[in-house]
Amino acid sequence: MTIKNEMKKRRTFAIISHPDAGKTTITEKMLLFGNLIRSAGTVKGKKSGKFATSDWMEIEKQRGISVTSSVMNFPYKDYQVNILDTPGHEDFSEDTYRTLTAVDSVVMVIDATKGIEAQTLKLFKVCKMRGIPIFTFINKMDREGREPLELMEEIESTLNIETYPLTWPAGMGKRFLGVFDRHNEQFVQFTGNEEETYIPYDQLDSHKELTDDPTYQEAEDEMMLVDEAGDGFDLEKVMKGDQTPVFFGSALAPFGVETFFNTFIDFAPEPAPRRSTEGIVSPDHEEFSGFVFKIQANMNPQHRDRIAFVRICSGKFERGMNVTLSRTGKTFKLAQSQQFVASSRGTVEEGYAGDIIGIYDPNIYRIGDTIVTGKQNFEYDELPQFPPELFKKVTAKNVMKSKQFKKGLEQLVQEGAIQLFKRYRFEDYIIGAVGELQYEVFEYRMKNEYNVEVELTSMGERIPRWIPEDQVDESMFDERNMLAVDREGNPLVLFKNDFSLRWFKDKHEDIELIDLFEVNQYDQSYS
Repeated sequence: MTIKNEMKKRRTFAIISHPDAGKTTITEKMLLFGNLIRSAGTVKGKKSGKFATSDWMEIEKQRGISVTSSVMNFPYKDYQVNILDTPGHEDFSEDTYRTLTAVDSVVMVIDATKGIEAQTLKLFKVCKMRGIPIFTFINKMDREGREPLELMEEIESTLNIETYPLTWPAGMGKRFLGVFDRHNEQFVQFTGNEEETYIPYDQLDSHKELTDDPTYQEAEDEMMLVDEAGDGFDLEKVMKGDQTPVFFGSALAPFGVETFFNTFIDFAPEPAPRRSTEGIVSPDHEEFSGFVFKIQANMNPQHRDRIAFVRICSGKFERGMNVTLSRTGKTFKLAQSQQFVASSRGTVEEGYAGDIIGIYDPNIYRIGDTIVTGKQNFEYDELPQFPPELFKKVTAKNVMKSKQFKKGLEQLVQEGAIQLFKRYRFEDYIIGAVGELQYEVFEYRMKNEYNVEVELTSMGERIPRWIPEDQVDESMFDERNMLAVDREGNPLVLFKNDFSLRWFKDKHEDIELIDLFEVNQYDQSYS
């Protein structure tokens, strides 16, 4: 019974949003509720000198951005909470996509002044594809923004999902009075300080200063309209990702976050069964299993360590247990295991389905690897790989540092920070990324963590297409249509532009060109 009981306590979720919508600030507030930190820093920490706990990398503190997915574990009420704070910047979307494979639900943060933004839409589509339950927090209500009804309509039409407001705001900006908490039948009053005042509906008559306010009355009328015309709350639809409960508040104030978190934690799903090569694996299955969804090098620069982040999918994890790496069949002892609040860590002795643990990686794990105990022999569905859009040639400025250069390159590639290619039959290294900022972080980390300055030569945007090995004829290719190999040695062509791609297709109709995005496991496994 222990495994089942422990599993039911787990709540594992990611927070997604467009940059600057307030995602990391909300994460900080949740850590406050878990008594993990004394005061919350905002992401713009470089001005105040107080940095967000979930932004641990030096470059994040300097730039005021999140570039890695941070993992945080803490107990709250009767639950064990695992939060994954993802990078909002679209240049790091691949890290975010992989993180979404490790969670059971998602909190989508939307800026009340801007509504749905490009990155939110992109991430939402991935969640929808995987059928992940989505809870929405509309942030920055203490500023003048768009009307709540307009925001709800935009969510429904843009994301094609029903909305159900579990809280409803009274006013915004300077007129912001608080929110109606429909689930707990109370009005949560915004007082401007950190304390929230809760007034049960049946006691509102004794608060005339509130109920006589025209802003309050207008909000009450709007809520009645939503009651009559809107969809009813349907938890089954929420669990399928067809309806999103909506909450309003301000993470910075902070207001509405605690009301949201208390409701969310009760409704959020426990760990679900997962697909594997041997069929469905239940989270309360006795034998331990999990998969690596993230690898991070140098979280502790003094020790030059590598940590593989594992999502536990079944059974009970115990420190010191022997596990088998399904890809190679080799067995290892998990002696060093940790849980995190960003870069702060503590040894973890045991874990259950839903938990995220960090295990020491002596350079043997890859992203997507499955680890199991006993006589089990299966792998969880492959993690998606996304083709890069920008390509640059990379060399070490100092040829005497080729050893450090190769080590840094190899480790950052294994981490998924960038993708590595070589020119066909040459030793020229080419790195691919989704966006320019990934190159800045790559350059920064090579210099600061591996003491190597690199030279990057832009090849611009390229269109990668993989081709079968038996169809490679080197005479067909040149600088415009460059023949290369990926990290696994598979040949591909980096086309200069759409015109080059079309011209090649017309001239060589018999050559099979494979678009990695189209054959992505995402589309096949979770549609």
